[in-house]
Amino acid sequence: MPQFSQDDVTSWREDGFSIIPGFFSALEIAPLRADFEKLYGKTGANSDSQKVLDASSNAGVLGEFRTAQFRNIDTLPYKGSSELNLISLHPALIEFAKVLLGVEQVHLYQSHTWAKFTGEADYSQDFHCDFSNHTLVVPSDVPALRTVDFVVYLTDVTDEHGALHYVPKGDCEKIMGPGRIGAFDAEKQQALQNKSVSAASSAGTLLAHGIDTFHRGTNLTLEGGYRYTMTIGYKAAGNDMIGYHAWQQTGDNDWSPVLNHGSPAQLACLGIPMPGDAYWTERTLKLTNARWPDWDMAEYFEGLD
Repeated sequence: MPQFSQDDVTSWREDGFSIIPGFFSALEIAPLRADFEKLYGKTGANSDSQKVLDASSNAGVLGEFRTAQFRNIDTLPYKGSSELNLISLHPALIEFAKVLLGVEQVHLYQSHTWAKFTGEADYSQDFHCDFSNHTLVVPSDVPALRTVDFVVYLTDVTDEHGALHYVPKGDCEKIMGPGRIGAFDAEKQQALQNKSVSAASSAGTLLAHGIDTFHRGTNLTLEGGYRYTMTIGYKAAGNDMIGYHAWQQTGDNDWSPVLNHGSPAQLACLGIPMPGDAYWTERTLKLTNARWPDWDMAEYFEGLD
């Protein structure tokens, strides 16, 4: 750690996108991929040869959002290993988010899995930005008030596996102007397509992008193809303009793979106060420990001294 360079930071800030092959090692990816195979398999539930042909014939064609595109998505905490549950809180990811946003403390506000299979859906999308379901306003001009979205490749993702395509900020501004809110007509969509770049890369790659960077999903065309990815979002702690998942709503789920294995610094990214914080009193510690009896809270109790 860190597993990124200043060039990666500059690329994210100037182009709105950074692609870092090998950010995660094969050893780190292996248990995650095994979990995906158990959770989703290697073939989609609705894949067949005719649908493969239909998807292949539509390769590269822009399209609309469709409900079927968003099958096979789950939200933290996951019904899998502690490795799967903690990859979103990887120390190098946390550090990268801090550097990109230029802040001392970040919070994880999004974490979900996504498995796609050739023929299970038409994954072709229009070029779009992601901020509309992350904020009620628009991304800030102030870096500390922005967000960073990460995509982790657990499998090799070629263009035949439906690699994401994006348009660098400079090219977007020439086409859309500095606002870059939306591209609602075919002419602008085609202009963006002409300047688009493929994010195809190998397993272990990390993509970092801004939520106001134009990008689109594309179809899987390889017969029997599948792709496993995770989407992870970070914001500065205390940035109430940004939101996606509410971890509190999943408080009845099994958080033990996270709580029992995460460090205080990792858990702080979920909004859990660090040891020594004024929140922790003898009462709050005992009640929290009663709620999660397998969570080793020794460091938190020691923080009372």
